[in-house]
Amino acid sequence: MDLSAPTYSLVAMAGFGAGFVDAIAGGGGLLSLPVLLSIGVPPHLALGTNKLQASMGTAIAAGNYARRGLLADSKLSWGIVCTAVGALAGAAIVTRLRSDWLVHVIPLLLGASFVYLMASPRFGESARRARLSIATFSIVLGLTLGFYDGFFGPGTGSFWTLAYVSILGFALPQATASTKAMNLTSNVAALAWFGARGQVAWSLGFAMGAANVGGALVGSSLAIHSGARLIRRFLLLVVAATIARLVWRSFRG
Repeated sequence: MDLSAPTYSLVAMAGFGAGFVDAIAGGGGLLSLPVLLSIGVPPHLALGTNKLQASMGTAIAAGNYARRGLLADSKLSWGIVCTAVGALAGAAIVTRLRSDWLVHVIPLLLGASFVYLMASPRFGESARRARLSIATFSIVLGLTLGFYDGFFGPGTGSFWTLAYVSILGFALPQATASTKAMNLTSNVAALAWFGARGQVAWSLGFAMGAANVGGALVGSSLAIHSGARLIRRFLLLVVAATIARLVWRSFRG
């Protein structure tokens, strides 16, 4: 795409902001995807390009968390496989179907999550007992959230983090780190599908992704040093913003 310097500057700022927010609480797509659409990128091309820039930043954030010992490798393998399968299925279907009906359902789920977070001021500050086995959790959540991320996307990171804390009993820093691993998996799987079908603007995606990497480094480092309370605040903010955007889109459409 032939874009002007000011447009690339806007894209870079959106990429940095998306990487920063994504590394802490997920939801970076709330910044990056609308910007891609606003500069005239067609919807399916915008989805594929967004997956490219998100994959770059998420990889850096996941690596940063891993270096600090917050990723439990033995608990991720099943989740990675199931998430990849789900994301491929979701991306394959979204290229053929309209996803408008999800706009009406997801705000309800996010609204329940927001109320739950507000009612739990010490949410994720310490680890608790798991309610499901790792295998069951990985299969059910991996296939479900992987599909959702490949098909639609907004709020995926928030759902993963909430699930890791509420179902597996992770503390928020470890839950956020594990979320990055799952997000990276679904982003790369969906990117492979979109890329194979020519639905990625590679130069634009790499430019945006370079800025996303910077935001991811800053955001993940801040989350590691500041701990559960900062992550919870960002999580509340991201969930609220996601609800607002989806409700607005629903009424507008």
